[in-house]
Amino acid sequence: MNRYLKDVDPAVFLGSAILIAGFVGWGIFAPDSLGSVMSTALAWVIGNFGWVFVLIAFGVLVLCIFLILHPWGAIRLGPDDSRPEFGTFSWVSMMFAAGLGAGLLFYGIAEPVSHWTAPPHGLAEPRSEEAALVALRYTYFHWGFNGWAMYAVMGGAMAYFSFRKGLPTLVSATFTPVLGPNATETPLGRLIDALAIVATLFGTATALGLNGLQLNSGLAYLFDIPKSNAVAVVIILVVTSLFLVSATSGVEKGINFLANLGMVATIGLFLFFLVAGGATVLVISQGIESIGTYIIDVLPMSLQTGVGDEQWMAGWTIFYWAWWVSWAPFVGMFVARISRGRTIREFVLGVVVAPTGFGFLWFAVVGGTGIELQRSGQADVVGSLKTPELSLFTALDVLPLPLVSSGLCVVLIALFFISGADAASVVMATTASRGSLNPSKLVVVVLGLLMGGIACAMLLVGGLTALQQAAVLGSVPFTFVLVGVAWCWIKALRAETRSADDRAVTPTPARASSAPDRGSPA
Repeated sequence: MNRYLKDVDPAVFLGSAILIAGFVGWGIFAPDSLGSVMSTALAWVIGNFGWVFVLIAFGVLVLCIFLILHPWGAIRLGPDDSRPEFGTFSWVSMMFAAGLGAGLLFYGIAEPVSHWTAPPHGLAEPRSEEAALVALRYTYFHWGFNGWAMYAVMGGAMAYFSFRKGLPTLVSATFTPVLGPNATETPLGRLIDALAIVATLFGTATALGLNGLQLNSGLAYLFDIPKSNAVAVVIILVVTSLFLVSATSGVEKGINFLANLGMVATIGLFLFFLVAGGATVLVISQGIESIGTYIIDVLPMSLQTGVGDEQWMAGWTIFYWAWWVSWAPFVGMFVARISRGRTIREFVLGVVVAPTGFGFLWFAVVGGTGIELQRSGQADVVGSLKTPELSLFTALDVLPLPLVSSGLCVVLIALFFISGADAASVVMATTASRGSLNPSKLVVVVLGLLMGGIACAMLLVGGLTALQQAAVLGSVPFTFVLVGVAWCWIKALRAETRSADDRAVTPTPARASSAPDRGSPA
């Protein structure tokens, strides 16, 4: 048995696995009970803890701006003579792949149209031109700088302690300034790694649940397969089996190829909306104006707590911040591993700006097209908002080649499902295996099954609403970890620069010479 659990930390692996397994069992065998408890817990979290998510999203963005401007930005994520392993284009492409996912397909039309019909905080008249700009701005807000700043802080700290300090690529390793050099072996350090696994399980399970719902919608459109949570559960089980095969059978290169193909296909879908949407000039104009407004207003927007509009905040902004937090350990470890040799400034700019830039383009074009299709009466996109997974297919149905484009989207969603879940299960297994780059396949399978199990359980508990509740509740403990990671990274950077300053001002003692004194008598 030991060979199947090589390098595994039993406390981290079993602790997180047993906790999640109990949660999955509760959802499958007593969904009503779990649903009631989750609703009560969520109401408490939103009422008493929602402001924390707002402050964290603001704080990490401010920290990233500070790191870009501060001399610390010149410090390399590795020895001073290290240089990037990957070229800038390849590095940005890999982060682009990490930032892509079925979430963009799920919310690409549904979110902008939803904000257009009911502008947040009463900032515009519903369905007006101003409402369209507000809708796009808040969509950028939820998918933009703040979320990627969380990844930059988590990934930057992990890369710093791993490549510059020679520690394992683990969340617990970032706490060495307060827990000591053996932070990964302390009880608190192991608890931190277990919380990272739990947060990732809930975050990725939410994404898988959205994928299952949207795959069900696509198959219903193409093949009249009944649309229900039960069918979505079956889809999740099937695709979970596929990604477990990919994660354990040595065909990862093929899956990576398919994921890269999915990136290309997504860009193709983006261009299709741009050209075939029928309102190219208007969409581009709206996009440029709304992007500019977002960049100017992002800091004030980040401090809005939504007093008087708590329900909207809970369903949108707080859900998104919690979802970003829950993905931070997974994406943070990924971007850390590919960033050795880069300066902190390069890293933060690349992680925060590059993926956000694509998000701007995607939502400006796809979301703007959805608004125009509704405004012109070509499609009833608003009518599909009750089941937002249908919104994309509702829009595609009135554009050229609907069967081809819808079929492409179904394939894309499946590819993102498989490749994303594959990567997440391996990253979680690495965390449970003391940072081993080749974790036990048994651990990968167990955590992959639990990830699929959470998604299925949440669909049985309450569909999309339960998935969103799970993302929020699962991220709450890790919010404290994220704050601790940021604080420890700053503490380590201050200690390093202070040490460098001390070396610079300390005079070098003169060495005694063994040569004879030429000026003295022989």
